[in-house]
Amino acid sequence: MANAIRYHKQGGPEVLQFEEVPVGEPGPGQARVRHKAIGVNFVDTYQRSGLYPMQLPGTAGNEGSGVVEAVGQGVTNVKAGDRVTYTGLPGSYCDVRLVPADRLVKLPDGVTEETAASMTLKGMTVQYLIHRTHAVKSGDTVLWHAAAGGVGTIAGQWLKALGVTGIGTVGSEEKAAAAKSHGWTHVINYNKENFVEKVKSLTGGKGVPVVYDSVGKTTWEGSLDCLRPRGLMVSFGNASGPVAPVNLGILSSKGSLYVTRPTLATYIASRTDLEETAKSLFDVVKSGSVKIETTKRYKLAEAAQAHRDLEGRKTTGSVVLVP
Repeated sequence: MANAIRYHKQGGPEVLQFEEVPVGEPGPGQARVRHKAIGVNFVDTYQRSGLYPMQLPGTAGNEGSGVVEAVGQGVTNVKAGDRVTYTGLPGSYCDVRLVPADRLVKLPDGVTEETAASMTLKGMTVQYLIHRTHAVKSGDTVLWHAAAGGVGTIAGQWLKALGVTGIGTVGSEEKAAAAKSHGWTHVINYNKENFVEKVKSLTGGKGVPVVYDSVGKTTWEGSLDCLRPRGLMVSFGNASGPVAPVNLGILSSKGSLYVTRPTLATYIASRTDLEETAKSLFDVVKSGSVKIETTKRYKLAEAAQAHRDLEGRKTTGSVVLVP
């Protein structure tokens, strides 16, 4: 049996229940992984709340790191004893589980399971956003919302290492200090300053070529106004709620803008893409250019409180559950 955080209906953090579930032996193509640490991400709250409808009942979570206990028939990429990480597999809030083995990535020496759980989803997200959705280059200036969050603190460091001027937005002076310490060149507290006016000021009125926005509803319109003509709006999250239906004509009137709504799942769908994305992340972390910090740890049974704190903007950086 495994201890797991389950929900039988979608709703607030209170729907999360600590339960026992059967596990069993791995079947063909599967591996059984015992978690050492489990990542907590905004997508977990979207699935729990119903913003992303899920099959019920379900186990919460999408990211975990640990040790392979056993493998099923036909599995060759991992073996018992390997340290591994994964993301994009719903059901990670548990101490042990079965997963498709081809979704596992081996951890290199020097990367702990806790570090991996703090960065696999978030770091891979940054990797595809800045290298493939819009390939940034040295000398560029970009705008990134939620600069003090788990994704934002990784992005700030990675962009700085690439020679990119990063403008990050936050909601408090405490978070502004956290963002500054993680590589952001300019930090805007949107509760004290109009971020559109500040971005225009910082760019000499030109705007930026790309905006990375995981906040959604409350920053959508302002983000478009920060773009230069033919700029790209990258909407990759909904922390403040989903963006309302949009009249595409607004993209024309604001300067022939582009909009994309990417997901990590698409960018790591193939085994090759998964391995290349993971290697890129591991390399930049091992080089020291990006440092991963686990800023808060909760026991597995405290998952509901972790969700309350995440949704209440009480966390910065990466948050994990410990079985």
